[in-house]
This record gives sequence, structure tokens and C-alpha cells, in this order.
Amino acid sequence: MKPLDYYWYNKGGITLLLLPVSWLFCAIAVLRRLLYGIGILKVHQISVPVIIIGNISVGGTGKTPLVTWLVEQLRQEGYTPGLISRGYGGKSTHWPQQVRPDSDPRMVGDEAVLLSQRTNSPMAVGPNRVDAANALLSYNECDVIVADDGMQHYALGRDVEIAVVDSVRRFGNGHCLPAGPLREPLSRMKTVDIVVANGVAGLREFRMELVPDRLRNIALPEKSTSLEFFTGKTVHAVAGIGHPERFFRQLEKHGITVIEHPFPDHHPFAPEDIDFSDDLPVLMTEKDAVKCQDFANKQHWLVPVAAKLDERMMPLVLRLLKKAEQNVIV
Repeated sequence: MKPLDYYWYNKGGITLLLLPVSWLFCAIAVLRRLLYGIGILKVHQISVPVIIIGNISVGGTGKTPLVTWLVEQLRQEGYTPGLISRGYGGKSTHWPQQVRPDSDPRMVGDEAVLLSQRTNSPMAVGPNRVDAANALLSYNECDVIVADDGMQHYALGRDVEIAVVDSVRRFGNGHCLPAGPLREPLSRMKTVDIVVANGVAGLREFRMELVPDRLRNIALPEKSTSLEFFTGKTVHAVAGIGHPERFFRQLEKHGITVIEHPFPDHHPFAPEDIDFSDDLPVLMTEKDAVKCQDFANKQHWLVPVAAKLDERMMPLVLRLLKKAEQNVIV
């Protein structure tokens, strides 16, 4: 039997059986947001502007490259950005946690370590985003916070909301969990400030393209090569992300024959997961490479990607940010 998420993006009657539960899930999500909106549940405003980057669907949409891009852009504009995130997959028993490039991904989460390495920005993670934001500001001089994947964490006040959409899968069958992939009703998209489409952009969306950078050998970081080096060759491709097929198709577009090895998102990799008992190169995403550094060998390569955004987007972000700066708590 196929996994449930297969039916979220393909026709199948099994999801119809789950619709009553899905409707209840949607109703709770709407009620919860309403309670925060009218003040029954408390929204905590932070002393600097907060930019949320998230989505309303389960699974990867390309948030991490977008966060990296936005932090770089903010820094170029003279800001000192800091990052917060859930720290998903982290096994720490004490939260929030400060994150550094050399932090243990098993403790604070793979995406957190990757973001810290890519941005070299101060970062704090924890299940409670308000606590994470306050901890970040307690130890660092930041004048704007970028929150990775916090759209549904309404206790944290926000000044700019950016929703990321996978242009191929979009919103699946349009149903909330568990009948579909949505965390909130589709109408939620009308309330965000900016919609970024990873791939082909629709009406009132900004296009984002993920461009492969030079590959780096995980065991020998000083060794790098272009993706075209593997054109016409067969490789093992490993992906423990929300949408592994995107990674596999990206490699195939460069003329690479791919032996696919998909894993669940945030999979805790072990040596046997990336050892295929042959001499073929093994290509993997940056997020996966973070967890394989201790046991990778010279066959293993990470494939970095950089986000390329519609040039009209950053001026809009700056306008919204300037407006927010007039209203933050001093």
C-alpha cells in the first residue's frame, strides 16, 4: 500500500474517508488563529522586526535556500539579522539552544546547523519561538529576526510573512491534514505579505530558482568540482528532505543517471545508509551532508544550491520592514 502522502498529490479515494477529520483539523486551525487575533491567546511582540518564512503545507518547499538568500540581502542593506527556528530533529533536553556552525545537528537539528554554516549569523532554536527569539537577542546584537518555518506559531508576533510554495506540487488536493497536505486552509494564503514560488510563479507570486553551486567533497572539503563533471555518469543520489524527487530531477536535468535513495525528512543518517558497496559517487543535499560528516568518505559529495529571486521582491521586503520598524517596541 502506498504511503498516505502519495494520495495528497494523486487521485485516490482513500483521502475521502479522512475528510471529516480533515474538516475538524481545519476548524481547529482557524479557531486557534482567531483566538490569537482577538487577544484571547497572547501574541508576544519582540523588540525588533520579525520576518516569518514558512508555508501552509507539509514537506519541503525550499525555505532553507530562501532564508539564506534573505539573510545575505538584509546584511547587504546594512541590517544585522539573526535567525530562529524550531530545531526540528534536535535531541537536546534544554531549550532554547544557541546554534553555531560547529554545533551538533543531533542536538539542535540539521537545518539549524546548515543555516548557521551558510549564513554565519547568530541563531537560536527551540520549540517555543518566543523563547528562542528572546534568547537570541539576549546574547546577540540583532536588529531584525528571520524565523524559519514559523507561520503557524502565532504566539510570536510577526511583521512580515513570506509563504513558500512548491510550484510542482502546489497545495496537492487542497485538503487539510490528514486528508491532504495543508496545515491550514488554503484561504490562509490570502493573508500573507509575499508568496514565493519555487519554480514557475503564478499570479502575484515571486519566482525562486534554485541554482546548483560547486559540489564539495564531504570527507575532503578542500576538493570541489562542478555538477557538469558528473554529466553522463551514474551516481547514487541520497535525499532525506521533504521532497526528494526535486533533488533527483535536478541531477537528471544535468544529464546524470541517478540511482535514487529517498529517505524521510530529517532522517538520522547512519554509515550504512550511504554505503552502497560499489565505486560510484554518492551525491546528497547539504542538509543531509551535515549529518554525514563524521563517516563520509571521498565518494561522498554535497550539492549546494543557491536561491535566485525575482529582483522585484527585495524592495518590497524593505518597504514592509521600514513600516514595521516604526511600530516595534523600543
